[in-house]
Amino acid sequence: MLLSEQDQVLSYNGEVLVFQLSKPKQAEEAEDKGMNLYVKRMVFNRDTKLFVQKSSGVFSMGASHSKIEIICCSCTTDSRTGIILPCILMKKKKRNSIKYFLLLLHSSNQFEPSFYFKLDYELKEDIRLFAGPSLLWRHANKLFYISSTTHMVQSAPVHLSSVVWTGEIVGEGTVVLGIRPAFLPETEGSDGFSVSDRAIWGSEFFGYVIQSQKFLTGTCFMPHAYSRVVSSVYVCRSERLRKQLRISLVAITQKNQLVWFQNGTPKGVCELPYEKPCSVKPALTSSSDLLFAVSFASGNSCVIQRRDSLQVASKWQKVKCVLVDDFIGSGSEQLLLLFKDDSNTDVLSTFKITDLGEVNYSSDINYKYDVPAAEGLQENGLLTVRALETRLQAGWTSVRELQQHLGLQKRVILESCRALRDLVEERTHILPNSKEEGLVSLWDDVENPPDSLSKERSASQVPEHFTEELWQRVVDDSLVVGVKLTESFCLSLSDVSLSLVMDQDFSSVSPIIKCQSKIIKLNKALSALAVSSSQIEPPPKKMKLDLDRKNDLQKKIPKSSSRIQLDGAKTVTAVTSLSPLLAFHRVSCVVLLHARKQNDQNDSLQQSKKITILCGKILLSLEDISNGRYSIKMLRSNSYCTGSMEDILAVLAVSVRFSFQIVSCDCTLTPVSSWLLGEMECTPFKECQDNIFCHKAGNVHGTIFNWALKNPFEGVLTIFCRNLTVLFQCLHSLTRVLPPSCSVKLLRSGSRRVLTGHLALALEKEMLTLKNSLFLKETKAENSLTWRNESGKKIDNAPLASLLDTEEGVRQFRKKLQNEREESVRSMNQTMNGALYQKLALKIAEAQLSSDMIVWRLAKS
Repeated sequence: MLLSEQDQVLSYNGEVLVFQLSKPKQAEEAEDKGMNLYVKRMVFNRDTKLFVQKSSGVFSMGASHSKIEIICCSCTTDSRTGIILPCILMKKKKRNSIKYFLLLLHSSNQFEPSFYFKLDYELKEDIRLFAGPSLLWRHANKLFYISSTTHMVQSAPVHLSSVVWTGEIVGEGTVVLGIRPAFLPETEGSDGFSVSDRAIWGSEFFGYVIQSQKFLTGTCFMPHAYSRVVSSVYVCRSERLRKQLRISLVAITQKNQLVWFQNGTPKGVCELPYEKPCSVKPALTSSSDLLFAVSFASGNSCVIQRRDSLQVASKWQKVKCVLVDDFIGSGSEQLLLLFKDDSNTDVLSTFKITDLGEVNYSSDINYKYDVPAAEGLQENGLLTVRALETRLQAGWTSVRELQQHLGLQKRVILESCRALRDLVEERTHILPNSKEEGLVSLWDDVENPPDSLSKERSASQVPEHFTEELWQRVVDDSLVVGVKLTESFCLSLSDVSLSLVMDQDFSSVSPIIKCQSKIIKLNKALSALAVSSSQIEPPPKKMKLDLDRKNDLQKKIPKSSSRIQLDGAKTVTAVTSLSPLLAFHRVSCVVLLHARKQNDQNDSLQQSKKITILCGKILLSLEDISNGRYSIKMLRSNSYCTGSMEDILAVLAVSVRFSFQIVSCDCTLTPVSSWLLGEMECTPFKECQDNIFCHKAGNVHGTIFNWALKNPFEGVLTIFCRNLTVLFQCLHSLTRVLPPSCSVKLLRSGSRRVLTGHLALALEKEMLTLKNSLFLKETKAENSLTWRNESGKKIDNAPLASLLDTEEGVRQFRKKLQNEREESVRSMNQTMNGALYQKLALKIAEAQLSSDMIVWRLAKS
């Protein structure tokens, strides 16, 4: 920043500091050789569009016969406080020695001497100030430095031809990036460059860390091939990712180019408009554009803009220096260009402030006639800011309302979970006050509920015992909870499911655990397993509606259709993810069984009641899981698999079932059995020998197979596997042993013809439910019409012509017409009790859900 021998300019926190060396007035009058260092703090006034003096300070050098000069100035970090302060390097030259001293400038305009040292030569090459404050320079191709902590000149063990950058690198400290003669080892270097490459370049980059005195590989900055042409560098960003240094920088070359490097690789290049570039510095403007200001030895400057590519955005001539700071107080950086002006000795007499966008102030523009436009622009800017503040406030209000709504929704869900837990454990649950919660009831508040609701609640208290055993197993990352049902269990299997509710009251976590239920049936012959999570077909007998007789609303369904004839034990399982539960270390869960129970043998599905049965509690702890208490154990013993029935059911619960029909035209299917027992290393279960367990090591371990031959040429292979990858591995292995003429076909669950019939019955049930709800309303409306029209029966029987003969008859006819119109409107606006409407809406939703499920199954088949 050398402006002249006595003047230096520096930007600091939006201010422009002007340093000047001059003699005091008393010394000039007394012809004394004393010298003072003056500083003026200049700030930009947006009203006058000029720089005005804010404050000033002075540092007295005292009377001396030495020649005093300002070498350079910069902003560095004071290691004592961590505050960035202006720093000035001064030189005091005598006949036989040269003394250098460093000054710090505080906010009070007080100068503080930091350190001094003496040399027998002058500092001329690569002088850099950095944190400490510290000073670095190059002399006789050697690197020297001194800091405020050591007060001693030290030399680095390196020979270098130039210093292109000095600054801070993340995780390293102060790093000097320099160029030195290429080191030519006998073999190829660790960075992958050959001896011949280094000989051609003649020089290479290197990084030297001042604090640790270690070297960094120069290739992480830029390729060594650029070492012969690069004159200055600026590191824009440095970070460490996976212990690897990643650096972004720009460099100016002697070929009049600016090159962008990222992680040692050139990413862009721009031709400079002038020759002999000296330095480059970045600026981040209000439009988030990254600008690079390049200064040239001829006194010219240009700005490179980095968007899609590097390009010259603007250029100027006769520039003293370029400063980068927030001079107008807008929160972003601008460029301050100080131009040469021989007619004016003031440093800030000719300037220009710009960010190549909206900001553009210049000393050669007369703003006297632009005041109205400027005021209008300021007013428009104020209105824009107010509008943006209003939009911001509205957005913040919406966010706050959404947060309140989500919080209320969370409280309602948690309260519902607590009510469910209290209900199944037969405890009285006290509901919170709706007004305190900010809620409005959607139903009529009735202190004494209707008989139907009380009966429905009493129906949930089932005196019979439908469960035999409650167990739990851990399979991979899944928790399997099973409930074994008794043989007297006569509930509709289409509505059987399990729920897991945490017994603890966690304020921030929902106690309901997400799980998937399955029904596993094991017949008495112990010959096959059937896993089903789909619906049982609805009753085949149709139901008809008789509007004349309310007691004959529904036809009776035979006993064989409304009940499931069990031929063995059934188990309902629930599978959930284990990892979230382990976060609580120890958790207790209530197991609930949900089902639908018939009131008596002749009731239809419409009159069935949903019940909830408390099956018990399970305790899960990280210690028990670590000890393998709930792990499955499938071992070989005398050609059998000795896993318990609970272990088998747990594996089936977490597995996906696939059935394949295998047909061979010209040979038997004996290779399938050999493949199962041989290559797949399967052994049958001791409890059900038609199902075999795969002991083969790898992903297929734990797969269960069931091979059923219809005849020697046709059979069905059922595979229970954890995922599709295991399935594809099994099929790939199977196809290698099957004859080429065999066909393998995937069997869907359920025939389309059977599902079509089920859909017809479900749609009919849905239609009857809708008619039933409308029947109650229409009956009420017809009774109302009949009762209201009893007084007008004579009018109805009278001939129309006789009524119109007299004036009284016309009046009666008009009254009759008006009454019919009013009754018609009343019949279209019937009201209904809230509890009755809730019950009808629930029945309609259940019927629609049943038909939708069958449509989904039909679409998959």
